[in-house]
Formats: sequence, C-alpha cells, structure tokens
Amino acid sequence: MATLETVMRYHQETKHQFNRYARALGYLDWANQPNPFRRFQAAPLIQLTLRNPDEVPDRPSYEDLYRNGSVAPASISLQSISHFFEYALSITAWKQAGETKWALRSNPSSGNLHPTEGYLLIGPVPDLAPTAALYHYTPKEHGLEQRVCYSNERFAALMKDFPPHAFLVGLSSIHWREAWKYGERAFRYCQHDVGHAIGTLRIAAAALGWRMLLLEGLSDESIEGLLGLNRATDFEQAERECPDLIAMVCPADTSPREIPLSLEPSAVDELVRESLPRWQGKANRLSVDDPVAWEIIDEVTAASRKSGREPRYIALGLSSTPKEEEPLLATPLSARHVIHQRRSALAFDGKTAISADSFFKMLRRVMPGAALETAARPMPWDAIPWDPMIHLAMFVHRVNDTVPGLYMLLRDPSKKETLQKAMHEQFEWNKPARCPADLPLYILEEGNAQRVAAQVSCHQEIAGASAFSLGMIAEFEGALKTHGAWFYRRLFWETGLIGQVLYLEAEAAGVRATGIGCFFDDPVHEILGLKDTQFQSLYHFTTGGPVDDPRLTTLPAYGEHIEGATPGVDLP
Repeated sequence: MATLETVMRYHQETKHQFNRYARALGYLDWANQPNPFRRFQAAPLIQLTLRNPDEVPDRPSYEDLYRNGSVAPASISLQSISHFFEYALSITAWKQAGETKWALRSNPSSGNLHPTEGYLLIGPVPDLAPTAALYHYTPKEHGLEQRVCYSNERFAALMKDFPPHAFLVGLSSIHWREAWKYGERAFRYCQHDVGHAIGTLRIAAAALGWRMLLLEGLSDESIEGLLGLNRATDFEQAERECPDLIAMVCPADTSPREIPLSLEPSAVDELVRESLPRWQGKANRLSVDDPVAWEIIDEVTAASRKSGREPRYIALGLSSTPKEEEPLLATPLSARHVIHQRRSALAFDGKTAISADSFFKMLRRVMPGAALETAARPMPWDAIPWDPMIHLAMFVHRVNDTVPGLYMLLRDPSKKETLQKAMHEQFEWNKPARCPADLPLYILEEGNAQRVAAQVSCHQEIAGASAFSLGMIAEFEGALKTHGAWFYRRLFWETGLIGQVLYLEAEAAGVRATGIGCFFDDPVHEILGLKDTQFQSLYHFTTGGPVDDPRLTTLPAYGEHIEGATPGVDLP
C-alpha cells in the first residue's frame, strides 16, 4: 500500500489551484534545454525512405482505417516498416520563427518537448538485417539504429505464442525533457504523451492492414531488459529512459486466436543473456548541465513501476466496425493527409461552429465499444486490454443545433448511476436533441460555459473560444486499489489515446484541436460536484476553428529521404 500512497500523494501535490500552481523552476533555462533527439552514438544507422508526397495514392482513406477489411495487410518489409514509423513517430514538418526552428511530429507532445522514444524488436527482414534485432527509431533522420542482434532461434522462441510475422514495438520516456519546463507535473505529461504514441502506433498499423495489442502483462523489468534501458554503461553521462510498454504488431488475421498479454519470462531472460556482449552504441547526453532533480518524480516513477506478470490471454480477431456513419460525413481525405496535417492549435477564432453530425461522429470515435471480454472492439480501442476508465465532461460552446452547456459522455454507460451519485444532484442528465439513441451523451446543465471553461483551464482562452472543450474524468481511486499503483500511468495513457483520436477527427472535419495539460484540478471537480478522489480530471482538450500565426514558416519534414533514394548504413 505504500506505493499507492506515494502515487496518491504525487497526484495531490501536483495539482494546480487558483492560488497555487504545481512546483516548477519558474523560469526556462534555455542554455540547458534538452535535445529532443536521442541518438546511440556508434550504433549503425539504417536509413529509411519516405514515399514521395507527389506520388502517394489516396488509399487508404482516413475512413478506411475504421472499416474492417478495407486495407489489405502489407507484407513485412523495410518499406512497410518505414511507412509504419512515418505514420507513428516521424517528423511531419518543421516550423521556423526568425532564427528558431523546431520539428512537429506525428505523435503530439506536451510543449512539443517529446519525451517518448520508440523501439522496434523484429525478426529478419530483407534489406534490414538477416537476423532478429532491436532498433531505436530516430525521427530526425527517419532511421533505425541497430542496438543489438539476436539469433533467429531465440527470437522465434520469444514469439512462439503470437501470429506469424508478428513483431514488437516499445516505448520509453525521458522525464527530464518535460521536467525542464513543467517541473513536478512533468510525470503526468509524459504519460499523456505515451497515450498519444499508443494512438499513433495503432493508427499507423491500421493504415498498413496490421493489428496491435499492448502486452499489458509484461513487467517493467522485462521491458528494460528487452529495450536495453537497464544498461548503465550505455547511458554513462546521459539522461536515462524509463520503461513504458511493449506492444505486439502483426498483419491482420481473419482467424481469431487466443494470445498472451505477456512474453514467457524464461524466453525474455534467454534473449537478454544472449545479447549481453553484442550491444552497440551509447546514448547521447541531452543537456549541457545535469538535469534538475525533482525527487517527487523519482518517487512516483518507482511507486508506479509494474513488477508483476499476469498470465492472461485475450482473443485476437478482427476489430469491430463502428456503426455506419452518414455518407455525407465520410471524408475523402487520405489517411496520410490527415496524419501528416495534424497540428496542435495555438489559438481559436471564437466564431467557428461545427455541425451536430460532426460533433456526434467525433464522440462515436472515442467510444471503446463493448466490455473487453464480450466482443471485439473498434480500432484503436482494441489496442489496450482494459475496460474504459475515462469519461468526458464537456463544455459545449459552438455546435450547430445543440444547446450550449455542460455535458457528460459516458464511455462506459454502465457507470451512469455511479457518476450521478458522485456529481451535483441538480444536474438534468437529459439526452440532447438529435443525439443518436445509442450514444451515451447527456446534458447536465444548459448555459454559456465559455468563461468557466477558460478559467479552469489555467485561464487559457482556447478552452472558451473553441467549438467545445472537455475534461477527461477518470475512475480514479477505485481503479488504483483494484489494479495497483502501476495503473496510474495507464489512466493517463487512456486519456492520451482519446486525445489522439480527437486530434485526427478534428483535422478530418476541417477544424483543429489541442491538448491542455494545465488546468485547475479541484475547481474542475467542484464544477461537477465531485468531492473526493473517486473520480479525478486528468487531461483537458479543446477543438475549434484555428487562428494561424503569420510569423511562422512551415518547412518540409525531410528533404532527400524519399523513395528512390538508396537506403544505407552509416556510423554516426
């Protein structure tokens, strides 16, 4: 229970209040800003190639991602692996203001600081390697650094319970990248970013006709061993990475099968032992000076560490297809266009409204479907093997034919009575006009909520000048007591995944969105009538008509890395 107490204390102490923000330095030490790009120096770099944007076909369309069987599974090749990381973790554009230039990526990040690192553990692939190997993805170069090779037999033993051609992707976090700006609250933001990356990985897999599933049963110790994060000699003088997750990716299979949510510990140990003398590369140092120590982040990192392994299996079959949308709502945009055009809005115009149909479509896309053990789930919710724990408290401002006010979307309709009892008694809980009967959206209170939405979002106008904004309300204390302190991170991952779906839905609808990590926690709870830690707000989000900054110049993500160039290996 000590670990649970530590997590609860961290959560309470890092809340923003009207009269006190969570602790941070109070200024930005620009000279010590961490490098957003990790490299393992002296590890061979395999250059990946990007499709020429002038020759990219319109398929798959964005809507194809959500339709079963509409995307034929791509074969596992250097080209398809390149496209997978292009959609999931690559740079999508550079922005420039004066002499300052920074990169935007497929996976959003709090403050564009990008604490999340990506890894690939895969068997032999033509033109990549003749043996199984672990790679670190380098977004600046759009390349794969080969960290270690394995015998094909050892890798096959590790993957024996998974579908043919399955491979593994991993994520880790460098907490200092966020703590440099946000101080103690940074651990929260790192977890949001993991959730966004889960979304980009799953959607990238869908664009190639592949499936993805988090191996939730793995311990953090196993993840460290498989990704090489426990190798002190490889991180000398460099900022360490904390293990987040490993997910299994495989071509879509029409024959359902039971697969484990873990890897056999003995197979993990044997693979790690085999790799000991073979590692290549050492991590680069990201900041000139040592990172500022935030003891409370170290404490919550240790307390939320997952140590156990659950021998649990889950059915892997086709994802379910969401209820058919109205033909008028289908976007003709390609998946690539929507993924690459995603941006975080910096300001909204306070005028743009969205249609009720677009609004309801967005909300359908964040619904996780049936309970985990009873039916297949829609993409991307089939990637996370736990029942939904996050509900949306919504401030609706500018949705046509929809009354402005405070709403609640129940992502698990069975929790309605529990939430009603926990919230203000005077709330109406009526279905809004035109709302589809099967969408569990309720209006709690009518009225103009623009001012209060901005106030509780750290006085940020984007929360009130939008079409709608929302707070993601987690089933909090009960979930942590049921699962353990390690589930704290998963709650944030689920919010980030919701955010990623909304980001792309906004782009497809011709508007824009942005995540809001800065909000006044308990004032949000007071608006809803939540009096204890049964429910907690973990992340805010807002969607509307963007106002572009004319001072910014947009530059292409990559110049020469397009198909037709020759992939090569160099030693950085």
